[in-house]
Amino acid sequence: MGNRTRSILTMLGIIIGVGAVITMVAIGRGAAQQVEGFMSDFGANLFIVMPAPPNTTGARGAAGSGDSLTLDDANAIISECFAVERAAPEVSTSTQIVYGNMNWNTSVLGTTDAIINVRTWEIASGIFFSDSDVRSAAKVCVLGQTVAKALFGYSDPLEATIRIGSVPFRVIGVLKAKGANSWGQDQDDTILVPVTTAQRRLVRFGTKVNAIRRLNVQAKDRNLLETAKNEVITLLRQRHKLAEDVDNDFDIRDLTQAMENAASTANVMSLLLGAVASISLLVGGIGIMNIMLVSVSERTREIGIRMAVGARPSNVRVQFLTEAVVLSILGGIIGICGGIGISKAISAFFAWPTIISSSSIFLSVGFSGFVGIFFGFWPAWKASNLDPIDALRTD
Repeated sequence: MGNRTRSILTMLGIIIGVGAVITMVAIGRGAAQQVEGFMSDFGANLFIVMPAPPNTTGARGAAGSGDSLTLDDANAIISECFAVERAAPEVSTSTQIVYGNMNWNTSVLGTTDAIINVRTWEIASGIFFSDSDVRSAAKVCVLGQTVAKALFGYSDPLEATIRIGSVPFRVIGVLKAKGANSWGQDQDDTILVPVTTAQRRLVRFGTKVNAIRRLNVQAKDRNLLETAKNEVITLLRQRHKLAEDVDNDFDIRDLTQAMENAASTANVMSLLLGAVASISLLVGGIGIMNIMLVSVSERTREIGIRMAVGARPSNVRVQFLTEAVVLSILGGIIGICGGIGISKAISAFFAWPTIISSSSIFLSVGFSGFVGIFFGFWPAWKASNLDPIDALRTD
C-alpha cells in the first residue's frame, strides 16, 4: 500500500498472463465445441456413399450426380454387411409446398426411418413413417418445425393434407427443432417423405427409377468403421459387377474421421494457445521477483528493526512471501475478470464461439498463487538471512 504504483505495475504481468490464458482457452474450447456440433449434425460412426459422376466426354458431373447407387444396394448393405448398424438412403429436391392459402419453398428429403438415428432427429408429435410406408410408397410426410410454422402457424398439422409440388401428402408427424447447423443452414426447414414415394412422384434423375443420391451408413462401433467401409466397398463392387482393374463407380466420404481430426486439431490449438499465453505468467512472476528484491533492498533497515525486537527469520520470510502471494492473487483475480470480459466481447463482436470453463479459472488462480510463492521465495529467503546489526546500520 505504501507503493501503490509499483504494486500495480508488479501485478500487470500477472493480469495480462491470466487474462490471456482464459481468453485463449475460451477461444480454443469454443472452436472444439463448434466442431463437435458439426459432428452431431451428421451423427456418429458415419460415412457417406455417393454415386460417382458419370464418365462422359467434356465436363464431368458433380459428386452424387451419377445413378450407379440404388435402393437395392442400400437394402443389400443393411442385410449383408455385419459391421453396419443401419443405412439411410437419400434422394432430395427443392419444391413449393402448399396448404390452403399458405405456401412455402423448402427441401424435400426422401429417406427411411433409419434417418432418425443416423441424423439424430427426434419426433415432437405424431409418428415417423414406417418400413411398410416405404414399401408401399405411401404419400405421407413428416414436417420440420420451420415448415410446420410457415404453413400452420400454431395450429396442429397432424392429419392435414398438403401438396408437395402437385402431389397430395398426409402429415403424420412433426420433428423436434434442431436449429441451424454449424454452417448456418436451418435444419428444420425440411420435409421428410418415404424414399420410394420421392423416387416415383417427386424426384427423377439418371436412367434408373430407384436410383439414390447418397447413402448414409452408420457402423456399429467406432472401431468397426474401417471394417464397415471395406464390407460396403466389397459388396458394391460385387453387385455392380466391377472387374478388378475397374475403378469404383461410387465414392465414400468418411465424415467421422474428418470431424475427429478437426476436433483433435482444435484441442491441440487450444493447448498451444494456452501454453503461449502462459509465458506471460512466467514473465509476470519474474517481475514480482525483481520488485520484491528491490523491496528487500529498500526495507533493509525495517527488517533489521523487526529482527532486533525479536522477529525470527521465519517471520520475515512469511511477511515477504505473503506480500508476493497477495500481489499474484490480486493480479490473478483482475486478470480473470479481464479474460472473461474479453472472451465475451470477442464472442459478441466477431461471432466467434467462446467457452469460459471453471477449470481454467481455478487453474489460473492456483497458478498465480504458485507464481507468487515460487518467485517470492528467493527475496523472502534473502530478507530472512540479513544480519540484524548490518541491517540496522543501513540508511
